[in-house]
Parts: sequence; structure tokens; C-alpha cells
Amino acid sequence: MRIGIDVGGTNTDAVLMDAYTVLGTYKTPTTRNVTSGITTALQAVLRQTSVPVDEVDAVMIGTTHFTNAVVERSALMPVGAIRLGLPSTSSLPPMVDWPADLHRALGGHVAMVRGGYDFDSRPLAALDESVIKTIASDLRGKGVRSVAVSAVFSPANADMELQAAAILQQEIPDAYISLSHEIGRIGLLERENAAIVNACLRDLAQQIVKSFRRALRDLDIHAPVYISQNDGTLMSAAFAERYPVLTFASGPTNSMRGAAFLSGLHEAMVVDIGGTTSDVGMLVSGFPREAAFAVGVGGVRTNFRMPDVCSIGLGGGSLVSGDGDQLRIGPRSVGYELTRKALIFGGDTLTTSDIAVAAGLADLGDRRAVSHLSPALVKSAVQRIRDMIATTIDQMRTSPDPLPVIVVGGGSILAQDGIQGASEIIVPEHCAVANAIGAAIAQIGGETDRIFALQHLTRAEALDQARKEAIQKALSAGADAATIRVIDVEEIPLSYLPGNATRIRVKAVGELHYDH
Repeated sequence: MRIGIDVGGTNTDAVLMDAYTVLGTYKTPTTRNVTSGITTALQAVLRQTSVPVDEVDAVMIGTTHFTNAVVERSALMPVGAIRLGLPSTSSLPPMVDWPADLHRALGGHVAMVRGGYDFDSRPLAALDESVIKTIASDLRGKGVRSVAVSAVFSPANADMELQAAAILQQEIPDAYISLSHEIGRIGLLERENAAIVNACLRDLAQQIVKSFRRALRDLDIHAPVYISQNDGTLMSAAFAERYPVLTFASGPTNSMRGAAFLSGLHEAMVVDIGGTTSDVGMLVSGFPREAAFAVGVGGVRTNFRMPDVCSIGLGGGSLVSGDGDQLRIGPRSVGYELTRKALIFGGDTLTTSDIAVAAGLADLGDRRAVSHLSPALVKSAVQRIRDMIATTIDQMRTSPDPLPVIVVGGGSILAQDGIQGASEIIVPEHCAVANAIGAAIAQIGGETDRIFALQHLTRAEALDQARKEAIQKALSAGADAATIRVIDVEEIPLSYLPGNATRIRVKAVGELHYDH
């Protein structure tokens, strides 16, 4: 038995599954106190299914807390950002393009040191260890306990980042160290940014994971805890404490994985409609298509793996105002207060859920409360909702051909038919908790992203080496060796570099090995 939980900004969803069979689901408003919201959802789904707590083998949790912290500039640690790259890279120092308020929130502790590598692992300059010690002493004196270290081309050779980390750990024993080669991809500034963002979340990660464990302990659940990553795979709670940045965008990813599971489709467009926003993304081989460009988080450009998702201000709680040409839907929403403020629930605010009930698309609340709405307004609002979704799907598609559209989320009542460009519209059973189901069925993954110089090895040997590295990472993360498979191989010749250089990225996934 496994439990999947998704802690969103509006709702906390829970699902209990026996292998791949859904036994029970529950949705409850997210609480300010993380522990109480999770406890409520867990108690409800266990009571609903009558499953003893000792039969729960694992708990998978998806959360938006870390993304929200960066966006809201709250609960962030001061960070020491150290770049190993001099005499190169001096024209663009660390955090050069960051929003001023976020830069201030992290303290602006920036340093540049000699070191780094060329693309083929040749040192640009020897690491200046004495300067690292001086920087560590300065950070310790200022009370900075989290440090991000980045080096030029560290994905090709991580030795200097590791050397710097060893010195920092010796000089500041209680410091959190985030290394860029463990988080981001090729591309110095974006990879460095990802490491710094990760570093500022380390304290919060400890608190959140602790609260998750406490919620389970209070219910006498002693199963291992896993956290959803933004590529549709899982990481252990201990790993999440070290790399909280990898949870960014895990909510939409969980919904898309859940949509693939519930529909049985591996190639389709997914529309996840929540209370405030709708996320639209493409499934490729059953996983979200990854963004092929730098992704901004809270105003910061990063290049670690992220799903290619387009979000619009349309949800079940979106406000409907105006009429005719002045009709507006969203982006404002009543959010988690839908059951108190919408007309169908006795409130005084016209929402998209009210429109869906008035149009006969859903049976919620008191339909008499929307009987006064004019048929013209209802028809116009329904068409506007469909147009918003169809336009977003067009932006995400890569072919003009009609394609299947899977609709999930608590606001799925808004898009059950009439979407232009869809070959079919699928609204599967349990679609409202697809995010929690996506967390529950998630697999363990491993990825390698390296530049190979094909002077001393063949292309086939480089591909084989990359595949083995990705598989080994999945195995080390807790995947069952018998189930690991490579799901994505990307090869990009780098003609502008000498030595017949090629960038190879390989992703492997496997089922969770419970005895890991």
C-alpha cells in the first residue's frame, strides 16, 4: 500500500493505492500549519479505506512550499555565493541579473576565486585554497550557514567544487554546502543561480520535511517518506533536505503523471484545472515534456530540469465579471474560499463554478442560486472558458494535428467538451486528485548531462557511458534494478567547440525498491 499526498496552495489531496488500484481519495483545504492539513487528509483516507497503518509501505508527498518561499521572499537563508572561474567570467558576477529584493533577502555575499575548467576538463587556473579559507572565515563571522559553490564547466569536471566544499566544511562545520554540478546543467549563470536558490532553502527544507515526518508519526505511520521531484520521479526525504530546489513545479508534474496513469495515454496534452490557475503541458512517453530553455523562478533564470508548462489564470474559483465584450474571467479567484463565496454555496461572488452549474455542466451546491443568470451570459462565459483553454493548448502543441486532451484537477468541470483542436477529451475517474495519484505512482529516476570529447572514444562508447551513469544514479536513488529503463536520450553536437565535442543527456527511471 502506498499513500500519495499533494500539498497545493489551495487544496491538500490524498490518495491510498494498492499497487495500481485506487482504494480511496480525499481533498481538503490546505492549512497554514502544514502538519495539520496532511494529518487531516491522511486520517480521512485511512478511515475511508479501513486500511491499518502498518500496511502502508511508503508515503509520497508533493509540495509547493519551496516555490512559494522564493516567490514570496519568505523564510530564506542568507547565502554565500562563491564562483570558481577567475581570471575568466569576471564581467558577470554571481546574482548579476537577480531581482533587487531577492538579492537583498539573501544578503549579497558574493565572491569570485581563481579556478574552473574548460569544456574538456582542462583547468582554467589552479584553485586558490587560501582565498577559499579567507572567504569561509568572513562568512562564519557574518553568521552565514549556507554556501553555494559553482565552477566553470563543473558538470564536465567537479573536482574543484568538491575541493572547495571540503575546505568550507572544515572552516564552517555546521554549514550547508550546495554544489552547482549536482543541481544544474551546462551553462554557468543559470546553473549557479539554481545552486544559490537551493542554498537559500536549506533551513526551510529541514523544517518542512520534519513537519511531514511528524504528521506521519502522530498517526503511527512508520513507512519511508519520499518527495516528488519536478521531473516526475521521487527522492528520499533526506535527499529533499539537501536539494529542495528539485521540487519546483512538481505539482503540475504530478498532475500530468497522474493523468497519464488514469487515462492510459502516454502521448497527449494535459489540462490541469485547479482553484485559481490551469496548467497545460504535453505528455511524452508518459512524462511531462521538459522545457528546452532557461526557466525563471521568482525572477531568477535557472537551467535545472523543469516541465514545459503554460499556466493561465483560469480555475474553479475564478471570478466572472462584466458582460458581452467586457466579460472577464480571472485571473482573480476566491481560491480555497470557493465553498463559502460562490453563489451555489450561499455566497455573493460569481465564479466559473457557478457558470458550470448554470450551464448544466456540473451538479454542485444549490443550482437555484444561479437560476437568475441570463442564458446569454452563461453561454458567453462557457465559450470564453473553452477559448482560453484552446488558445493555451495551441501555444503548447508542436503539430497542427488534433490530439487527445486529458482534463484533470478539481476544476475539471469547466472543460469536459467543446475544446477546439482536441481529437477527444478524456476526463478520467479520480481526475480531481490526479496530482496525488501522480505522486503515489511516481518512479525513481537518474539523469546524466555531460559533454564528451570524442577524440579518445567513439560516439557509441560515449552514449553507453552516459546510459550507465544514468542507470547507476537511478539505482543509487532507490530504484529496483530489474525495472530500470532509459526513457530519454538527447545528443547535441557542439560544433563551436574543438575536439569533436558532444553534449549527451540521458534519463533513466525504475520502480521504487521498498527494501532500499
